[in-house]
Amino acid sequence: MDTQLDIRPARAGDAAAIARLSGELGYPATAAEVATRLAALARAPDDNAVRVATLDGAVVGWIHVLHARRLELPPFAEIAALVIDAGHRNAGLGERLVDAAVAWARAQGLDTVRVRSNVVRADAHRFYRRLGFADEKAQGVLARALP
Repeated sequence: MDTQLDIRPARAGDAAAIARLSGELGYPATAAEVATRLAALARAPDDNAVRVATLDGAVVGWIHVLHARRLELPPFAEIAALVIDAGHRNAGLGERLVDAAVAWARAQGLDTVRVRSNVVRADAHRFYRRLGFADEKAQGVLARALP
C-alpha cells in the first residue's frame, strides 16, 4: 500500500501531534500550549515558518525556521527545531523538511541557514553535515528565569 507524503504549513489542528513530537525531542508541551504558540507565530509569517510532514494525513514530523536578526551579523535563517517521529526516522522526511525550510529562507531573501544542535545529538550532527551544514562554532546556552 502506497503512503502519501505531504509537506505543508502547520495548522491549529496539528497542535496535539506537534506537542507529542516535541516531547520526543525532549521539550514536553501540551496541545494547548502549542496551539497558542502556533497562533502567535502565524501572525508573523515573514519572521518564521512551521512546516509539518504528514503521511496519509498523520503528522509525523515538523520543523520551525525563523528569520534571525542580530546587530553584529547579517540576517540569516535559523532552524529552531526539527523532529521526526521515532518510527519514521531515516526515511528522508527530515531532509524534506529541511528543504522546505531552505526554500522559505530563500523566499525571504536570506543566504544562510544555521542550526543549533545539542552536543549529545551525534546523529543529528551527521544528518545536518550530510545536508551541507558545516560546524561553525561550539557554545554553551545559559538561561535565567525571570520572576
